[in-house]
Amino acid sequence: MTVAALALENITCTFASREKRGQRYTAVKDTTLRIAPGEFVSVVGPTGCGKSTLLNVGAGLLEPSSGAGTVFGDPLSGINKRAGYMFQADALMPWRSALDNVLAGLQFHGVPPDEARKRADEWLKRVGLGGFEDRYPHQLSGGMRKRVAMAQTLILDPDIILMDEPFSALDIQTRQLMENELLDLWAAKRKAVLFITHDLDEAIAMSDRVVVLSAGPGTHPIGEFTIDLPRPRDVAEVRTHPRFIELHAQIWSVLRDEVLKGYQQQLGVAQEGN
Repeated sequence: MTVAALALENITCTFASREKRGQRYTAVKDTTLRIAPGEFVSVVGPTGCGKSTLLNVGAGLLEPSSGAGTVFGDPLSGINKRAGYMFQADALMPWRSALDNVLAGLQFHGVPPDEARKRADEWLKRVGLGGFEDRYPHQLSGGMRKRVAMAQTLILDPDIILMDEPFSALDIQTRQLMENELLDLWAAKRKAVLFITHDLDEAIAMSDRVVVLSAGPGTHPIGEFTIDLPRPRDVAEVRTHPRFIELHAQIWSVLRDEVLKGYQQQLGVAQEGN
């Protein structure tokens, strides 16, 4: 049996409630999620269902209240050093050029300056930003900044890639370009990917497997679907594939009620606060 690249076993995360003093809120309850080496797994669910909480546990940024994680069979304790994390908002340093942002991680790892600069230059070209090395983040479009952030994450060659809605702020055309670029880069080395998204179309178009989480509180997986669409894929063209349409209907039938439940819960919280 293949050892999971990342395994989260019976994870429960409980926090102090911001609305009700003295009470606690269970964001995720008894959740198990495993990603095989080379597997691209997307997690979908309603707003507030704990998707990012699970990702933060997998990154080692959050210690669960109970349960445990493993990374290629070893206990996950502290920061997951075999993972690269791409945030929803890019984490570029505004005082650094595109090139200096990409090579920052190599510098922190003690890579010699000339080698770090060469590798960063190669990665900028790989993500389509050759010639933009000296531009600062404020001089780049949203899509360009995402390309820099992607290069910044992948240049360290992580064994696991954790992505928290990385393309959600982009317009649809730029988003689809970025999704295809990510798939091309992923296909070259087939690293394990845990991808968090609200967009069911995006999840199906990119993934090997889609996991559906329930609405909170006490989120847990309620559906798991193998995406048996052929690869390589173009994320725009694959949406017209009959199997894509069939999978979308199957997953949405599970997800729909949870989205409505999550919406009603958020509406109730908003009304209590008024």
